[in-house]
Amino acid sequence: MVAAAFIGPGTVTTASVTGARFGYALIWTIAFSMVATIVLQEMSARLGLVSREGLGEALRGQFDNPVASALSVALVVSAIGIGTAAYETGNIFGGAAGLEGLTGISANLWGPAMGLIAGALLWTGKYDLIEKALVALVSLMALSFLVDATIIGPDLGALAMGFVPSVPEGSTFLITGLIGTTVVGYNLFLHAGSVQERWAGPDELGESRVDTVLSILVGGFITIAILVTAAAAFPVGTSIENVSTMAEQIEPLVGTHAKVLFGIGLFAAGFTSATTAPLAGAYATAGALGWDTDLRSTKFRAVWGTILAVGIVFSALGYSPVQAILFAQVANGILLPILAVFLIYVMNDRDILGSYANSTLQNVVGGAVTLVVIWLGLRTLYTVAGDLGVF
Repeated sequence: MVAAAFIGPGTVTTASVTGARFGYALIWTIAFSMVATIVLQEMSARLGLVSREGLGEALRGQFDNPVASALSVALVVSAIGIGTAAYETGNIFGGAAGLEGLTGISANLWGPAMGLIAGALLWTGKYDLIEKALVALVSLMALSFLVDATIIGPDLGALAMGFVPSVPEGSTFLITGLIGTTVVGYNLFLHAGSVQERWAGPDELGESRVDTVLSILVGGFITIAILVTAAAAFPVGTSIENVSTMAEQIEPLVGTHAKVLFGIGLFAAGFTSATTAPLAGAYATAGALGWDTDLRSTKFRAVWGTILAVGIVFSALGYSPVQAILFAQVANGILLPILAVFLIYVMNDRDILGSYANSTLQNVVGGAVTLVVIWLGLRTLYTVAGDLGVF
């Protein structure tokens, strides 16, 4: 579920642009992001598994002051609820672009169809069915991008050197982007809620941890494969204007098979994110507002249905809600560091977690990750402020 959520069209875009422009030099960023994501997602999963509460419920319950509680709820609902709705258009349109490249049928037609299928899957309210569908699509995505990277023939020496940290001139923005597409705030809500559907309690914490690590490793290797494909296909310094055309761009270099595989991978990335983003928004919003987070509850369905409907309508119109995405960037830039700090705080609450609270080592590692997340949030705000002409 988590791997499906963070490998979306945004990840495909960022990794492709990074590989084409800087070659293999920033692979280390993905490796770091995988470690950071494992640390935070393990805490989120442990919270949900032990306390049987989602992150939204825990956030709302930690504040005695009604003003602070109301502000925290408003921030979660705006950043996660509205944010996932804004990004949903990109998820649907990205997956539809992959299908357009494969079939020649307009993405404006594929988008609504894909959104309706995602809605039908979520409407079943059957966690096992949703998870199996996502596992199949993530497997398809992994196969497509990994085979593509193999076909295109990467420079193994340069690939190995990419794990050595370096910051080429002009790469800071893309480093931020690679981390930001992996360490995702709404995934913390999604994970804390979804583990309660899959596992019965803390006795199964070991299995949950293995699942978390393996899932994030799979997602990370998919991202690396996308970056490697672009790095091997283009001279360093190449600018990719539109990732949906990358399949056409690599076809003359490595043949039709690579084009088809890239299109399939882009579709799978879009569909999985188009399914998980509304689900994450529903877990966050319902939990923060104190609503039932059962997959079949009316209010829960209303939240994910609204998020999905926004994506379907805008994708059908071919419209990108720039201002909504800009707002989501600002809100998430503020929220992600707050969530990381709060997560570590609540993971030390022995009244909730007892012996499953954080150890000293977990706090130290989590603190280091949080400092990077704070930098990421500040960088996002700086970037958005620049786009708005503030400075």
